Amino acid sequence: MSIRIGIFGYGNLGRGVEAAIAQNPDMELVTVFTRRDPASLKLRTPGVVATAADKAAEMADQIDVMIICGGSATDLPVQTPALAATFNVVDSFDTHARIPEHFEKADAAARKGGKVAMISVGWDPGMFSLNRLLGEAILPDSKVYTFWGKGVSQGHSDAIRRVEGVADAKQYTIPVALALEAVRAGENPELTTRQKHLRECFVVPKAGADLARIEKEIKEMPNYFADYDTTVHFITAEELRRDHSGIPHGGFVIRSGRTGMDLEHNHIIEYSLKLDSNPEFTSSVLVAYARAAYRMNKDGVSGCKTVLDVPPAYLSPKTGAELRKELL
Repeated sequence: MSIRIGIFGYGNLGRGVEAAIAQNPDMELVTVFTRRDPASLKLRTPGVVATAADKAAEMADQIDVMIICGGSATDLPVQTPALAATFNVVDSFDTHARIPEHFEKADAAARKGGKVAMISVGWDPGMFSLNRLLGEAILPDSKVYTFWGKGVSQGHSDAIRRVEGVADAKQYTIPVALALEAVRAGENPELTTRQKHLRECFVVPKAGADLARIEKEIKEMPNYFADYDTTVHFITAEELRRDHSGIPHGGFVIRSGRTGMDLEHNHIIEYSLKLDSNPEFTSSVLVAYARAAYRMNKDGVSGCKTVLDVPPAYLSPKTGAELRKELL
């Protein structure tokens, strides 16, 4: 029997989830829930139509897992606890500092409904989190470094677009090459935020906008750019569409540690991602963890879980025997 999936939200992430479901024969898309007019959404899955978001509860018996594709700033803190009381859910909540708070709210709702709420699924938090855990467990005497990019930061791009006088923008996070080389060489440097990453901004200004003010406001923006060496380029809308239409991303988790009675041997563990499409890759991770959420709930598990709580075999559609033969 196929795992019946509902998608809540149909932006870049929701469209990516729809595409990922099509690649997984053990899953089927039931519907996409939207706050827009459902008739305005043209889904790519034959025979599937959109449904108004406020009708979700009426379809509880038709959906095994709801994949929630809202934003972390305002959508997921509300949507995940609200839906977790009725559905097994998966989200990509990525505000690291607020994960414990989000976990508690989702856990209370999921336990009340006897469901599994899988939160903070993606590549960071998500795949990078797993690799940080593995590295720490294997090399207790070690340091971990996480580098992001080169890639588009959607949150930072949105922050620039909110600056007065900005028509559109894309922002790239770029690892500092010298810092990355020092970590890979096992030097275990102490690195400040500014020493680890650069930020490069491509900004389309509105006609007559004060460019100097815009650049100053971007570079001094707290929590986004003030702690980084930031470069601002002013370009045309045509140049932005031509040269910066994609949403690539990626990064590295590097664990540098020592073993031996005298800590005489150095070891480097590196995990890296290079992604053509950040939302499509994140969507693929969400779909794999939807399978895990479904299986865990079938096993009688309820409450909030993260990628750190999931047995890896639950992610695969293959049997245990197949996994042992093919991958172990």
